[in-house]
Amino acid sequence: VCSMGNSTSRLYSVLAKTLSSGAVSQHQDCLEQLDPARLDPIDPKDLLEECQIVLQKRPPRFQRNFVNLKKNTASNHRPIRVMQWNILAQALGEGKDNFVQCPMEALKWEERKCLILEEILAYKPDILCLQEVDHYFDTFEPLLSRLGYQCTFFPKPWSPCLDVERNNGPDGCALFFLKDRFELVNSANIRLTAMKLKTNQVAIAQTLKCHETGRLFCIAVTHLKARTGWERFRSAQGCDLLQNLKSITQGAKIPLIVCGDFNAEPTEEVYREFSNSSLNLNSAYKLLSPDGQSEPPYTTWKIRPSGECRHTLDYIWYSQHALNVNSALGLLTEEQIGPNRLPSFNYPSDHLSLVCDFSFNQDPDRLL
Repeated sequence: VCSMGNSTSRLYSVLAKTLSSGAVSQHQDCLEQLDPARLDPIDPKDLLEECQIVLQKRPPRFQRNFVNLKKNTASNHRPIRVMQWNILAQALGEGKDNFVQCPMEALKWEERKCLILEEILAYKPDILCLQEVDHYFDTFEPLLSRLGYQCTFFPKPWSPCLDVERNNGPDGCALFFLKDRFELVNSANIRLTAMKLKTNQVAIAQTLKCHETGRLFCIAVTHLKARTGWERFRSAQGCDLLQNLKSITQGAKIPLIVCGDFNAEPTEEVYREFSNSSLNLNSAYKLLSPDGQSEPPYTTWKIRPSGECRHTLDYIWYSQHALNVNSALGLLTEEQIGPNRLPSFNYPSDHLSLVCDFSFNQDPDRLL
């Protein structure tokens, strides 16, 4: 890692530090040393500059543009920007996922974490939903809390990261929101069930109050079971999550946004469950298609020993009766991704980040 400039080394020393052991005691030591309440806030521009210093030998970040989806509907408040991203657990990227076209050098955490942070800092989400987070305590919580985010982490009970030598602890879902924009009203950590059995997959659901409008809404993040052959299992997990969200939103009286890696193509039953739910959900990224009815052709694209994997698995669902999608971030093109696919020296994960700007619907007749 490049050395930090003298003027910022005290503030950003955490950026150059990564725990080399997965021992829980060391995570706790890190938390004690880097208690955000005792540290100064970070200027996002300065942190972005520090990331760029670390990444100076890497290719520049890909250019992606927002697509304006706003119809002629007035909004009396700033949009709420939501970012969804499976960032690729470090232990899985290095030890289990077998990205045969990705050089191991491109997966070095010291630089890859800066690519992840650079992407987050570039889009400045008000709410950030992440999956496969295995560096929460030593990287994301210390840094993002100092950027003004309130942070929540819920690890998988039996994370596959723990099978990897020199892991950094379990991976899980993480949810971050800007405290100057929202107030936490309620928070639930949900261990998903399937066929009445508790599973290894989790979700976080938080009810927030928007300071500007006084409106309540619920934001949820999840990561469903992976791999072919587990379609019925994912369907059962989706049903369980929907039941929990129905209760939390009082049967859709509270608007809802659900972010996640569902590990399911739009042809799967769990996708249909969300599409047809009584919560009246729509998938935001469908709005990028010409007819507004088709999902993107891919949200993940990688090459493993078994061959090339190009799938649409990641979604941002929203209450279409109560929320409008003002804009959505366009996906990387095949040319940008390149023949070796993802991850790469250019891009830190095998999944693309999804980013949407939402506003509350102002038509009271359409609100439940």
